[in-house]
Amino acid sequence: MINRGTFNLLGIQIAAVDYEGALAEIMSAAHARRTLGVSAMAVHGVMTGCLDRTHRYRLNQLEMIVPDGQPVRWGLNLLYGVKLQDRVYGPTLMLLTCQRAAAEGVPIFLFGGQRDLLERLRSRLVSLYPNLQIAGMCPSKFRKLEPHEKQEMVHEIVTSGAGITFVGLGCPRQEVWAFEFRQQLSMPVLAVGAAFNFHAGLLSQAPSGLQALGLEWLFRLVKEPRRLWKRYLLLNPLYLAMLFLQWTRIRRYSPSDTTVPTSEILYG
Repeated sequence: MINRGTFNLLGIQIAAVDYEGALAEIMSAAHARRTLGVSAMAVHGVMTGCLDRTHRYRLNQLEMIVPDGQPVRWGLNLLYGVKLQDRVYGPTLMLLTCQRAAAEGVPIFLFGGQRDLLERLRSRLVSLYPNLQIAGMCPSKFRKLEPHEKQEMVHEIVTSGAGITFVGLGCPRQEVWAFEFRQQLSMPVLAVGAAFNFHAGLLSQAPSGLQALGLEWLFRLVKEPRRLWKRYLLLNPLYLAMLFLQWTRIRRYSPSDTTVPTSEILYG
């Protein structure tokens, strides 16, 4: 098990952990009913915080950001020599967490996407882990919430008896959601990106060989070029350039160089 603490990558505090290290934190918080905001972050997620001081504040308030993308892992290894052998891929972390939750009797809650997606996801998870307790599900409203709707959602999740909440809203909405909801939920809140769509069978994952080479982005770009071309063709080179500047110490990126949000966004 590896948990070497957090390290500054372009101003974002990333945890140098492996799967077992992340799972230990998640399950400990679940049993203790302790707040734990978790995001599995690839290059796109890091860059959303790097380029936006307010969002950087939100991300750095989350208790654990794990290196979802290979380039994020490589960045930590390059800058700090943490010698991480593997990334902590959000979809895999979700399945491992569900497996551990089933074994330890911790119910989960699923939030995000449409109702049919959640139904397919629930069916798949229960088929994989028959003892898994899914305490509740709530589809996204695909709009900003009113304050009273937030309180209703918090009440629904808390009274469901869930000990872990998974959020699948896409980056950066899911990280904003985790930041704004995690304190009132008092449980691990995991923002897991496209994991809902992957595990529901609605989206194909890149072959393992491409994933190992850090080319999952290319596979997804081919699948969804219109939606993703700006994300990958602009942000990926910018990430490499900024990483080079941090590595050579030409530029320093401070995690404290942030702007505190003046109000909640309340995605739902």
